[in-house]
Amino acid sequence: MTRWCLPTSLAAALAVTTPAVSSAETRLPGCGVPGPASTGPPTGPATVDSPRACRAGPVLESERIAFTPSGYHHLGAGTRGEWGGVSGRFSVVDGSVRPQTYDFVVGRFMAKRDLGGGRIAWLEAGWSETGWASPGRQHIYTFDTNTNRWQFYDQYAVRPGDQVWLDISTDRAGLWRAWLWWNNRWNLLTQQRLPLGPSARIEQYVEVHVDATRQTKIDVPTVTVDNVRLRPGAGGPAQYWREDVATETAAPSRGGFCLDWKTRYDTWTAGDCADD
Repeated sequence: MTRWCLPTSLAAALAVTTPAVSSAETRLPGCGVPGPASTGPPTGPATVDSPRACRAGPVLESERIAFTPSGYHHLGAGTRGEWGGVSGRFSVVDGSVRPQTYDFVVGRFMAKRDLGGGRIAWLEAGWSETGWASPGRQHIYTFDTNTNRWQFYDQYAVRPGDQVWLDISTDRAGLWRAWLWWNNRWNLLTQQRLPLGPSARIEQYVEVHVDATRQTKIDVPTVTVDNVRLRPGAGGPAQYWREDVATETAAPSRGGFCLDWKTRYDTWTAGDCADD
């Protein structure tokens, strides 16, 4: 998928911004100092009524920039049908992303809808390593087509070897939210009223982008993804993303990257092929 990427000048500063707070979001207290990483898996679904749920504070927002139509490698899968959300766990790795480039590696979930005429609306959330935002460091991030900007949540210090639990889901009114399980509670990263409706197609991907002006092979150590569950759009309990879900998968090997389904489609790995 094409996406918005970097500022026109790679040296452009990242501005500290505070996301707009809606009436629904004000029900949540601010997370304040986020505290340590979680010591266990989520104890329940991510909702505004989850115990101790909180709202993330200011974020670093990347300036809106040029369109980059090429250089992508997608490893993962997407649903053919529509769902009300997705959750699961990604491991964090250190890729050979080059400073001051358009390179990036991300592990992310996405909810999206094709609006026709070449337009796609989406919300994504995950971890990233990019060539322009603190190169060499991994970040929790979101991206949405309301703002067309990367938002980085550096108050959550993630490092290679960590595992992060993420959730993207919606309420009955079609308000889509991205959550991070941190300090043993759900932290609301962003919420966006997008033209997705109360259900959308869902993706789970490890995505690699190589700067088209400086072609190379980016090394990506194995990323592990597991415990992936889908929420029905009509409500009800989440279910594991298994073979009974109509699914489109990425090619098993492309550009030196390999995808290994341990359990289709809730447990898998992606990254450099073993023989490279």
